[in-house]
Amino acid sequence: MPMPLWWGHVNKRVFNPLTLARGKSPVLVHVGRVSGATYNTPLDAHPVEGGYLFVLVYGSRSDWVRNILASGTARLLVDGKEVELTAPRVVGRQEAFQALADDVTRPPKVLRITEFLRMDLAAS
Repeated sequence: MPMPLWWGHVNKRVFNPLTLARGKSPVLVHVGRVSGATYNTPLDAHPVEGGYLFVLVYGSRSDWVRNILASGTARLLVDGKEVELTAPRVVGRQEAFQALADDVTRPPKVLRITEFLRMDLAAS
């Protein structure tokens, strides 16, 4: 069971703005599926072959995940550059762990995270 969604709402209102203000974390830019508003979500972005992998700490029911799955695209601001991402898909632990580099720390088993979001780099 991933972290409870209510904690995600606290994180969104309190900790995300602080993280964004520091400007050091990767930021996923996506469009709301209902509002059409643009959102900036700070996340850990793990480079994998042909794209990026995101740990779904709150599961695939998080607003940002649902927004990206609905639109099919997002932009990632990472290491001072912006990359276009496409083809979002939720993948399981086995596929995610095979894609991650060996030196990337896996989420603690106690969190029981079983879902990850994988996205491909858009063709230039």
